[in-house]
Amino acid sequence: MSGLHAQVRRARTQHRARRRRRRDSQRRIDVRGGAAVIVLKFGGTSVKDQAAIARLIEIVRTPAPNAAVVVSALAGVTDRLLGIAAAAAAGEGGEALASIEGLRQRHHAVAGIVADAELHRDVSESIDREFAALAETVTALVTLRETAPRWVDAIAATGELVSSRIVAAALTSHGVPAEWVDARRVVVTNDEFGSAAPDMDATFAAIASACRPVLAAGRVPVVGGFVGASARGITTTLGRGGSDFSGALVGAALDADEIQIWTDVDGMLTADPRLIDDPRVVPHLSFAEASELAHFGAKVLHPATIQPAMARDIPVRILNSQRPSEPGTLITSGEVAMPPGHGVTAIASKSGITVLNITSTRMVMAHGFLRRLFEVFERHKTAVDVVTTSEASVSVTVDDRRRLPAIVADLSAFAEVSSDGDMAIVCAVGDALPSNAAAAGEILSALHGVPLRMVSQAASRRNVTIVLRAADLRTALSRLHERFVTTESAVS
Repeated sequence: MSGLHAQVRRARTQHRARRRRRRDSQRRIDVRGGAAVIVLKFGGTSVKDQAAIARLIEIVRTPAPNAAVVVSALAGVTDRLLGIAAAAAAGEGGEALASIEGLRQRHHAVAGIVADAELHRDVSESIDREFAALAETVTALVTLRETAPRWVDAIAATGELVSSRIVAAALTSHGVPAEWVDARRVVVTNDEFGSAAPDMDATFAAIASACRPVLAAGRVPVVGGFVGASARGITTTLGRGGSDFSGALVGAALDADEIQIWTDVDGMLTADPRLIDDPRVVPHLSFAEASELAHFGAKVLHPATIQPAMARDIPVRILNSQRPSEPGTLITSGEVAMPPGHGVTAIASKSGITVLNITSTRMVMAHGFLRRLFEVFERHKTAVDVVTTSEASVSVTVDDRRRLPAIVADLSAFAEVSSDGDMAIVCAVGDALPSNAAAAGEILSALHGVPLRMVSQAASRRNVTIVLRAADLRTALSRLHERFVTTESAVS
């Protein structure tokens, strides 16, 4: 992501002054002579059935036609599609084809919201066409017993390609003129199938070229998230949760006034509601805080979403499509003012972590050792979350176990390697943490008695990250939330 961060820094400098001048004056006029564009991204639960799409239509109706829409696959569909790919690899053609037929029928049922007969016929034909092509692909893969990553991407992309067509037709049939835009024509990526990286310049140019004429004609462009294509035209995906990233790319390309992420919670929460009984909605976050929270496990926002928005200084708002009147969470540039003494804004967490311990008494402090170590992770395209070092060892955490055997084998060529599985990360985040010199000590004090495996604080001092056993995650999160969120809120 280093190249992406460099682009972010350059673009942020270029755009921030210009955008602030615009906002100090009257609202910017777009190509139609109306208000500036709002980009609305809807997650899977926000398009899961006819009722959800009916809510989407009313949400889009307000900013339309100065709106662009990005949608995920219907809830649960991407998992089903990946299951189909796995079944094909195992030679289970009957199971795969039965699952495809079930998905086809589900999409036809959801498409029933398209009221206009001609539009309904068109979208029904597109559903049949996409699932027929999917069945043909899967049948060939069953015969070949092949599921190369490019074919998994081709299968997984079906969800967004179909859902976006349904949403475009549904909007139009209910009085909000819309036009489907094929994501494969506008999101230009490399060929790292399964987690493709966009070419920012090419993608921004393609999105603007495809969407601005649609907006100028008074229609809402509707784009499927998660999906792109390589320069050779081969379908790719941006990785799980990549639809948020797609929404941010569209927003940045159109220089939107706001990017809205519509989901099934009221905003960014102070902790994972699956682990904490009383999480609060955080009304306002800085880009830096949101980026840290997303990176360390906050499920409501994909980590990559923040980068394009930050580069163009575009506010991001997280909203609940089932409760659209709720204010949600607003994410903007600049630090957010907090009450005196308050340090922790929210606490992120994630499980499924593995700690690798790399020991070499002769080499850890030697010149070039760390470079050699991290080149192994780079070569296997595996990100490292937390790093601690001592004179004789380095410990790192990874949450992607797919390439661990190969990584361990490469590391073992020059060091001793051991691993601890079933670990978790807790990360306390806040722009105000640097102003509280005792913050790290207070966080560790709150966790007295809980065995801690690693402790790290970022150079910015904006977060304190702790690695511990997954079995202790709920206890640790509960203590930190009680001490720094519940208690602080009551005092302030």
